[in-house]
Amino acid sequence: MSTPQLVPVRRALLSVSDKTGLIDLGRRLAAKGIELLSTGGSAKALREAGIKVTDVSDVTGFPEIMDGRVKTLHPKVHGGLLGRRGTDDAVMAELGIAPIDLLVLNLYPFESTVAKPGCTLEQAIENIDIGGPALLRSAAKNWNDVGVLTSPDQYEDALTEIEQHGGLSRATRFKLAVSAFNRVANYGAAISDYLSGLERDKAQEAINGHATFPAQAHA
Repeated sequence: MSTPQLVPVRRALLSVSDKTGLIDLGRRLAAKGIELLSTGGSAKALREAGIKVTDVSDVTGFPEIMDGRVKTLHPKVHGGLLGRRGTDDAVMAELGIAPIDLLVLNLYPFESTVAKPGCTLEQAIENIDIGGPALLRSAAKNWNDVGVLTSPDQYEDALTEIEQHGGLSRATRFKLAVSAFNRVANYGAAISDYLSGLERDKAQEAINGHATFPAQAHA
């Protein structure tokens, strides 16, 4: 099967912590007739700006739960990202899974949260993104069929390409996938470094005769 050089963008999932440029992005995608899916605060911001958007919970048939901890971990979301065009079409149709051609997602601000003086362990933990990295990996793995944007800095170039050609080129999709995998790797490393630092502090306290676990992060 030949590899398509250009993949049209017909359906996009927007779920961002940093909402810089979100409204302009959503408006321009919608102007091209692209169906927009979104979650939580992103959907609220788009809707308040007068942009038509479908909540992911309406697609999955399952509400966001646990204060937003669980909202995108669902086959209709990951299947839409991971489904291989021309290979998985039959099973997607059978299960009612519609393709998602573009993912726009940036992760919970873990690094900036733990850098704040007085950040507690509990605050750090709540800023560990779970669904976000999983979505990024799904979209990046299936880069042959899906584009993935991880930063507002990428929006303009992607929008220009979509507006001019109706989709993203193979070279662009691959470049964006590499950026997504790098972002996930760096994010995981930041979490590991932070928690490992707490463990080192705990060990030092034990040596010094203080066995309490540190209550806050060290910037």
